[in-house]
Amino acid sequence: MAAPIESVQCFGRKKTAVAVTYCKRGRGLIKINGCPIELVEPEILRYKAYEPILLLGRQRFAGVDMRIRVKGGGHTSQIYAIRQSIAKALVAFYQKYVDEQSKKEIKDILVRYDRTLLVADPRRCEPKKFGGRGARARKRGSQPDKKIGKEGR
Repeated sequence: MAAPIESVQCFGRKKTAVAVTYCKRGRGLIKINGCPIELVEPEILRYKAYEPILLLGRQRFAGVDMRIRVKGGGHTSQIYAIRQSIAKALVAFYQKYVDEQSKKEIKDILVRYDRTLLVADPRRCEPKKFGGRGARARKRGSQPDKKIGKEGR
């Protein structure tokens, strides 16, 4: 019987965007929705997706292949979800199949740089309420003039 495949599956979230990363032993390929990470759009945010790789170095990613599926949200939210899922998947892979010491080093580097690489941002959009234009803003009503001092009596 063939040896079991060493793999982990992790997700990253930002607002309504969800990225799921399937990480297994391989040659260092990272694909997002079937395309290489080098072709991520928008180009301005490409380095945000690269951040875990740039922080930890290519050698840590050389032994793993990552396939990322992302949906929901906008472009920016998707990029932030991708970077979080890449970071979480690498930490989980190192914990499960490599050793605890190197996993701790990776985790410390990531948290020291940016905590949202491993911990999801809980903020969500608040729904609009009646009596106003938004979640908190209220309609402005006309107010009677207030007279100050003795002449107002």
